[in-house]
Amino acid sequence: MSTARSRAVIRDELRLVEDDLTQVRRTAASLRERVGERADEPTDPAERATLIENAEEQEALIEGLEARRSKLQAELGGRFPGAGRRQASRMLPRG
Repeated sequence: MSTARSRAVIRDELRLVEDDLTQVRRTAASLRERVGERADEPTDPAERATLIENAEEQEALIEGLEARRSKLQAELGGRFPGAGRRQASRMLPRG
């Protein structure tokens, strides 16, 4: 390990990152769903653009959290249990 942090501290931080990822993914999905729904459609193009922008901001947060998760996993010297399952359910395609 490159730092003096204990494995337990790194695991705790990794769990927090995983929790944040779950929450941000839900928020992004909800925003995208609102954009796509006709019944609860934004009333004008500006409102639709705001929803899309907010969803894109959430997706950028997801990318940052995923990068942080990868760094923490590397500090632990491997994959964190459950990370593959969560990664497999990722809503955003890699480009």
